[in-house]
Amino acid sequence: MASAGSFGRLSLLLALSLCSALASTVPGEAPRRFWIEGDAFWKDGARFQIVGGDVHYFRIVPEYWKDRLLRAKALGLNTIQTYVPWNLHEPEPQSWEFKGFADIESYLRLAQELEMLVMLRVGPYICGEWDLGGFPPWLLTIEPALKLRSSDSTYLFLVERWWRVLLPKVAPLLYENGGPIIMVQIENEFGSFGDDKNYLHYLVQLARRYLGNDIVLYTTDGGTTNTLKNGAILQDDVFAAVDFSTGDDPWPIFRLQKKYNLPGKSAPLSAEFYTGWLTHWGESIATTTASSTAKALKSILCRNGSAVLYMAHGGTNFGFYNGANTGQTEFEYKADLTSYDYDAPIKEHGDVHNPKYKALRRVIHECTGTPLHPLPADIERASYGLVKLQKVASFFDIFDKICDPLKVAVSEQPLSMELTGQMFGFLLYVSEYQGKGPYSILSIPKVHDRAQVFVSCSLDDVRNQIYAGVIERWSSKTLQIPTLNCSSNIRLSILVENMGRVNYGPYIFDQKGILSTVEIDGVTLHHWKMYPLSFNLLDNLSKFQPIQQITDARASKVSSHGGSQTKLRDLSFYLNGNSEEPEFYEGHFHIDSNSTIKDTFISFRGWNKGVAFVNNFNIGRFWPVMGPQCALYVPAPILRSGDNIVVIFELHVPNPERTINLVKDPDFTCGPNR
Repeated sequence: MASAGSFGRLSLLLALSLCSALASTVPGEAPRRFWIEGDAFWKDGARFQIVGGDVHYFRIVPEYWKDRLLRAKALGLNTIQTYVPWNLHEPEPQSWEFKGFADIESYLRLAQELEMLVMLRVGPYICGEWDLGGFPPWLLTIEPALKLRSSDSTYLFLVERWWRVLLPKVAPLLYENGGPIIMVQIENEFGSFGDDKNYLHYLVQLARRYLGNDIVLYTTDGGTTNTLKNGAILQDDVFAAVDFSTGDDPWPIFRLQKKYNLPGKSAPLSAEFYTGWLTHWGESIATTTASSTAKALKSILCRNGSAVLYMAHGGTNFGFYNGANTGQTEFEYKADLTSYDYDAPIKEHGDVHNPKYKALRRVIHECTGTPLHPLPADIERASYGLVKLQKVASFFDIFDKICDPLKVAVSEQPLSMELTGQMFGFLLYVSEYQGKGPYSILSIPKVHDRAQVFVSCSLDDVRNQIYAGVIERWSSKTLQIPTLNCSSNIRLSILVENMGRVNYGPYIFDQKGILSTVEIDGVTLHHWKMYPLSFNLLDNLSKFQPIQQITDARASKVSSHGGSQTKLRDLSFYLNGNSEEPEFYEGHFHIDSNSTIKDTFISFRGWNKGVAFVNNFNIGRFWPVMGPQCALYVPAPILRSGDNIVVIFELHVPNPERTINLVKDPDFTCGPNR
């Protein structure tokens, strides 16, 4: 007897066949078809050259999707490539998000409306300098631990459950069904990670089940023998594309590519042509010259090769979604900036009046003969000037108010953030010990990623904290703590920040929080309480509206109009004295009318490290003392006429003037050496 699932799949296949038949039988029109033959791409009976670019919907406020796509089209692109981050769409198990930033179907239809094709990178792993490479962090809570990107049966079950939701949404938008999607990518650069061919074969079978056999499936791997050998799926007739450094000669790599495709099925394609590069905190901003980038692109396009610019437009890692990288060990940790400008031709704020955009546009027109589409009108930016901020609360005044008491975890040993249900942001760990001698030595061998340490007498008010220092993942040092003159035990409070999960390489299974024992003078501490902090719960303190993450299903528009004028400053809690304690600050600026609402940047020069919110929207992390990013991008749709509210969670020492500056232009000149 056939199962209900079998009937569902049969119905889906019949529906797809009907859609395909209808799309191909319109009187007077040739059948819609995209395929590879004679080592070339073909579309509707004619050879086709892909001139594409990555533009990620989840890094752009939805109100600007059309603007950024129009700028990509004016660059000369005919195809848009985008990842689909699983963690954006399934933030909790079987809790699906497809609105606001996550409204992928609207984004794909918009691309079609603008007469652009789409290459869709459905993962399940995407990399992309995105938290955990796009995997939902709740995967890290499953026992026994999953083997991500493998044939692990539990992992594959969860992938199928996710694709069972995603792929039926994608299927009607395939090119042969009348939509814009010409190709769908399986996994991403798997050849740089492993060689589990059974895993790749399974993904292909799963994709074909929902998308049919006509869609061109593809992989993307580095242009080396080893990566292509491990990542290509030639036996399943999956097209193997390549990527490589911009300075490399592409054509020997394209010849190598042919060995990993079926005969006649190796159209030369650089699926990631790098227009720039990523930047971590503490580094100088990565840049490439316009002339060298244009020259490299010309060497592909003018010989009838195809290329996808990575990135055409980078965008922004809003909220807590930035990724991170490691070196030879997991302790060599480097988190990505909030900005994902990537030195792309279309800048983070949409600017196209730069040498790289002009040079690439000129090369694309010269090599392909594509007509030059007019540039969209500039998006105006405004300097709203200095904004004075007031301290409204110290962290220890209110931490219990921004933590749901039902979610406080108790354990003999510290738990990871994920096991407490805290997938992003901050977790406070609290325990006690007996102080002996003039000081004690604190050791946390494994903390992900950055721990601020405080001590107080356990019988004193929790607000009377003394700052002891910081322990960081990348230094893993011990910390000397002064012994307090207490009649009771000493309370140890450790605030741990998740700075972004690793998105690439062997250490991708990147749990956050305290992942080892905690020792004082060699003695292991027990009896821990863990407080997951939610900025959504700030409204528990007053009628202040909750700050929302970009995946909130209710936030189909990112701005929040109206609401109470009661602010955090109404709190009656204030701490006397410790300048190193995390604190909340609030400021206001006024915009006269809708006509004067424009993009802006908030400069955090003089501040230390923290997170910023504008009108309840998390615009990202700032860390000007580390640099190089000094200012965070604030798109106009986040702003509103009238009163605009900025809330800053500063982890250390505020700007002495307690001001921020709203300026027109980005700034990447901060840091200790600048």
